[in-house]
Amino acid sequence: MRKLTLIFSLALAALTLSQSVVTRASVPSPLYPGTNVTKLAHQAPIHWVSIAQIENSLLGREPFAVGFDIDDTVLFSSPGFWRGQRLYSPGSQAYLKNPAFWEKMNNGWDEFSIPKEVARELISLHIKRGDSIYFITGRSQTKTETLSKTLQDIFHIPGANMHPVIFAGEKKGQNTKTQWIHDKQIKMFYGDSDNDISAARESGIRAIRILRASNSTYRPAPAAGSFGEEVIVNSEY
Repeated sequence: MRKLTLIFSLALAALTLSQSVVTRASVPSPLYPGTNVTKLAHQAPIHWVSIAQIENSLLGREPFAVGFDIDDTVLFSSPGFWRGQRLYSPGSQAYLKNPAFWEKMNNGWDEFSIPKEVARELISLHIKRGDSIYFITGRSQTKTETLSKTLQDIFHIPGANMHPVIFAGEKKGQNTKTQWIHDKQIKMFYGDSDNDISAARESGIRAIRILRASNSTYRPAPAAGSFGEEVIVNSEY
């Protein structure tokens, strides 16, 4: 009888252990990993600024020339670039070297671009100050363009403040925006890319970063604040 009891006890223990292992194996990973105060409080050491702070920093200054990049700075223009890639070079970036794409993009496709709210506020601020507004883009120049009128209409820029878009293009090993910033005597430049910030820095002027939207087709996103420049809060849209 003792032998039978022992065998039964061992079998029961083995069954219990087996059920425990199965139970542990079937428990899914936590759906809510959670957080803590230390994680929430951790922030990158970036020079964040608001539009109100920028405006305040300009109090008492005479009107001057201010520059803006276009794509991902004042316009969310990914719809046109997405269409261009699908039409001219699916799966590759070759469309960016295709003059036919730039003809389309510079002559109408920006009607599908979405104006960024941060740009509306900044341009309005500079118009109120009486500043001259320049748009300098890395897009390729085309024989004709409607982009200047599109920007003027979207942002309600008076003719006295508006200048035609400057198509700086791209050249390997050269920041094509730097010379234009110098030639137009621009004192502040807003942009989303490292190229924009470095062009302003090379020209010895104030550089201010606007955040690139996370769903932009222009990837990877740059590391905002990596040059020690000012970065506008909530400027991704």
